[in-house]
Amino acid sequence: MPERTGGRRTARRPRALWPALAGPGVAWLVVFFAVPLYAVLAVACGRDDAAGDPQPVWNPLRWSLGRRAVPELGVPGDGFRGVWAGLGDGTFGPPALRTFVYVGIALAACCLIGYPVAYYVARHGGRRKGLLLGLLLAPFWISYLMRMLAWVNLLQPDGYVNDVLDAVPGLSGRTWLDGGPVPLVLGLIYGYVPFFILPLYAALDRLDVRLLEASRDLHAGAVRTFLHVTLPLSRQGLLAAAVITALPMFGDYYTHDLVSPSNRTTMIGNQIEAFLRQGSGQRTGAAMVVVLAAFLAVLMVYYLVSTNAAAREAR
Repeated sequence: MPERTGGRRTARRPRALWPALAGPGVAWLVVFFAVPLYAVLAVACGRDDAAGDPQPVWNPLRWSLGRRAVPELGVPGDGFRGVWAGLGDGTFGPPALRTFVYVGIALAACCLIGYPVAYYVARHGGRRKGLLLGLLLAPFWISYLMRMLAWVNLLQPDGYVNDVLDAVPGLSGRTWLDGGPVPLVLGLIYGYVPFFILPLYAALDRLDVRLLEASRDLHAGAVRTFLHVTLPLSRQGLLAAAVITALPMFGDYYTHDLVSPSNRTTMIGNQIEAFLRQGSGQRTGAAMVVVLAAFLAVLMVYYLVSTNAAAREAR
């Protein structure tokens, strides 16, 4: 039966409405996240057969780390024990460190590039806001592979980048595709900066204009208004953009394979791919997936806790 509230008639929603609406999303997460993660755990905590191939153990009560060695890989083949050994002997340590450095640099560059773009579209887009948003979404219409191959063509010795740099004294004759970190970081920035801009734009677009007007009425200049009003209010948007951008960067391996295929720039994702492609190293690769997922889960928990704290303060 409808209820009257303040002279208006409101419909009573059934209690099962919101759980029913969340059902498809929950089913999606179970099928495409929980089940694959469980399969990875079953491999990482399983056993090896006589030929050294991994045999997943689906019963968690029977999970074991085992002790079978993998001499050709130089690390034990018992999943997590192999990960810890690889961190100690330099197999995983340098790629992990490079991953943190590359992701940190790329994330900082995405912030420097993405914040002005998101701010301009949200606060000064005007009638062109729809067009600007369409341009921001345009990279998603093209596959990531094609966009990275375009970068490869641009960075060739006879590509457009070198053609432009040849006109600058001291910068001519640069070789970009020699397995160095610069094209890899550029590829990460180019590939993931749209993921940074969109959530940040959503946060900036929701800012209360009255707060900005109050700051100007108090004779605060544009710089002080930005530093003391806009930037603090967009902190949650920045955090969301950083998390959404950093999570896929940590597991990225194809950017390296396309623009900087060298052992000097391998990331943790490349190490995982290499182990998963080898039958005798799949347990170690699966364990690396679990360890990386656990680390990324910590970032997600921090984001959720920070978001809930900000929501409580806003009430």
